[in-house]
Amino acid sequence: MSRTLRFDAVLIQAVIAGALSFSHLHDLAAAAGQDGWKAWAYPVSVDLLLVAAWRRMRADGGNRDAWLWFAIALIASLGANVATAGMLDMTDVPPWLRILVAGWPALAFLGGTLLAHSPTDVPQPEAEPAVDTDREALPDLTVERAPEPAPELPPAGPARKDVPPEPVAQAPAVTVPPALLDHARKIADAHHAQTGAPIDATTLRSRLGIPPALADSIALQLA
Repeated sequence: MSRTLRFDAVLIQAVIAGALSFSHLHDLAAAAGQDGWKAWAYPVSVDLLLVAAWRRMRADGGNRDAWLWFAIALIASLGANVATAGMLDMTDVPPWLRILVAGWPALAFLGGTLLAHSPTDVPQPEAEPAVDTDREALPDLTVERAPEPAPELPPAGPARKDVPPEPVAQAPAVTVPPALLDHARKIADAHHAQTGAPIDATTLRSRLGIPPALADSIALQLA
């Protein structure tokens, strides 16, 4: 109930203020030489420009052009209220005021046209972040391999004593330069001091950058 009473009070106040402003604008226009229906058209023009500028401000979120025309219409309305309150001799209006009243229709038409046809800022949709397809997680694919068949072994039989065992192939001897052997011994000693284990041929080969055969020969001599 209180909400209804408050709304009615605001509406009544707006009607009273609009009627007084409308009357003051009519009286000022009539005093400036605009008689008949023309005097009634001036307050309608001022109020329409005021409402149009206000609606454009609400739609654009504070457009500067809308604020400018709202201020012009408000000054025209306030000026008429002050002028008709005894601040101006209504029987002898100065020429500058007659010029302002006569030029108001063109000014109001310009303001209404600019407010009606100025572009409205349309909010642009936010761009969606690009998806990096190269970094997308691919599903884990597990490929099962069939077990390889075990190699067939020859049937076991009694060992034949008359068949001598096959000789084991030995690696050919590789000549190691003394300077390289001394350098390798220093590396082996440092490795043994750090790890507590003798150096192997693979580590020795990676440290010295030598062929595998030469590394094996040095490792045998250092053992």
